Amino acid sequence: MKTVLITGCSSGFGLETARHFLDHGWNVVATMRTPQPQLLPTSERLRIVALDVTHEDSIRDAVAAAGPLDVLVNNAGIGLLNALEGTSMATVRDVFETNTLGTIAMTQAVLPQLRQRRSGVIVNVTSSVTLEPLPLLSVYRASKAAVNAFTESLALELESFNVQVRLVLPGRAPQTRFGENARPRMGSVPESYDAVAQRVFAGWAQSNALVTHAADVAQAVWRAATDPTCPIRLPAGADAEAQAAVLHGSSAA
Repeated sequence: MKTVLITGCSSGFGLETARHFLDHGWNVVATMRTPQPQLLPTSERLRIVALDVTHEDSIRDAVAAAGPLDVLVNNAGIGLLNALEGTSMATVRDVFETNTLGTIAMTQAVLPQLRQRRSGVIVNVTSSVTLEPLPLLSVYRASKAAVNAFTESLALELESFNVQVRLVLPGRAPQTRFGENARPRMGSVPESYDAVAQRVFAGWAQSNALVTHAADVAQAVWRAATDPTCPIRLPAGADAEAQAAVLHGSSAA
């Protein structure tokens, strides 16, 4: 029976991904900063472990508690929507500490056992905003694009050890708590950027027909973890898939 460790399982994509792997008979180590056992069904195949990916001691303890792993899913992340001028450097560092350095640190902590066993998969969940530039997302997009670059180079680095590294790129998921969790860091957009913000929000309102659901991401992570023939980049959600198809068509032309 295989085991997966998933970061950021208190809500949204991580929570749904934990449920998905449980439903498919895996052992699941669901991590979150503050463990909430009531979020997931009771199962002898489930362990809920405290983890803050920005703290080295927390990472070490969580990985030790998890034991041997077959798959690591780096899903933990925080959001940010603001003009750069309205974003403090403390906030910038917070975003990179979790989204970028947290992913790298978790991967580094798990890699020795995967390399020695010469098997395993690492799945990094980033965002479809990395596919093309958007205003008010410069810091958030940069933190996720860095993970994309990290993942693609690491995949080559680990080929000879039979360890696969994959990317899942979700689209916009208004039904999750991602925006709610991001709000304390957002502050207010500087008045000079009002027109920019209005265009962004108007564009999102017009594209509400195409969104990403948590189940879309869980299915994409499952494929990335279990299908050795899947591509390194997997868009997740109707909007992300449409965006990737347009960009792929443009590059092919």
